[in-house]
Amino acid sequence: MRVAVTGASGFIGGAVATALTDDGHEVTGFGRRLHGWSHPGAIYQTWDLVDGNCRVDELMVDAVVHCAALADDWAPRSDALCVNRDGTARVRKRFAHARIVHISTSSVYDAFAPSIQLREDTPIPSRFLSTYSESKALAERELDGANAVILRPHAVYGPGDTTLLPRILAAVRNDRLLLPAGGAVQHSLTHINNLIAAVRCALSPASPRGIFNIADAEPVLLSDIVTEFLQRRGVNARIISIPAGVAAAVATAAEASAKLRKTRPRLTRYAVSQLGVERTFDTAAARDQLGFAPIATTLEGAENW
Repeated sequence: MRVAVTGASGFIGGAVATALTDDGHEVTGFGRRLHGWSHPGAIYQTWDLVDGNCRVDELMVDAVVHCAALADDWAPRSDALCVNRDGTARVRKRFAHARIVHISTSSVYDAFAPSIQLREDTPIPSRFLSTYSESKALAERELDGANAVILRPHAVYGPGDTTLLPRILAAVRNDRLLLPAGGAVQHSLTHINNLIAAVRCALSPASPRGIFNIADAEPVLLSDIVTEFLQRRGVNARIISIPAGVAAAVATAAEASAKLRKTRPRLTRYAVSQLGVERTFDTAAARDQLGFAPIATTLEGAENW
């Protein structure tokens, strides 16, 4: 199959592009950075979705895996919309006759309430805690009526992760790690290999269109995973629990101060909402309709991530 992968210079896009090339597909990876991704059996081209300039009109593909995104919960709204919503519209226009596998996010669900085994038919909220969530929800709308499969993973991690687990390491101070509710909440994490497996399923011509939650086989206790990760990385840190409400108040103050100083807050309400309450998602639709068979949450090899 001829496949284009956007965001190939990033964590998820690079992993997807490499896996599909290894599978024997004819892959063209796209990214903003020169030499952002390489594979001896594939092609890489630069494409900045912000300006849309790229000679992809001449490229005929059977499918495009759209991984490119601005995954920043503190990004200016105009930037987030330009990359995530408008970038998705550009991808649809450029590859009008191809199947689109769109990597969305569970962050489109309501961040103001716990997520307890949410299904895909859960209504999308009208208010959001971050420009990232809002812009990704609007990106999904850009694919209405398209030959598209939308995948909603939660907290993607694994080899090459540049966001989730590195932020945990960076948050350790004086051998302590402050976590809302002490991390004593259930989470549906998504190993990068499970997301790749879901992409493979979605690329099958027999797969139905639609929206699918993607996650590891079973939810896990966040504190257990954090503790294991720190141990594997040789970090001796104790988790300190702070009430989620207190953490949210601190984040609110930090955001207000950051806006005045035009800086970035060390803590956001979005981050608290993602860590302080349950975030679990029902993957039955992906299992039943796509044939998705996820592995269990694993930190094997995390010593070298």
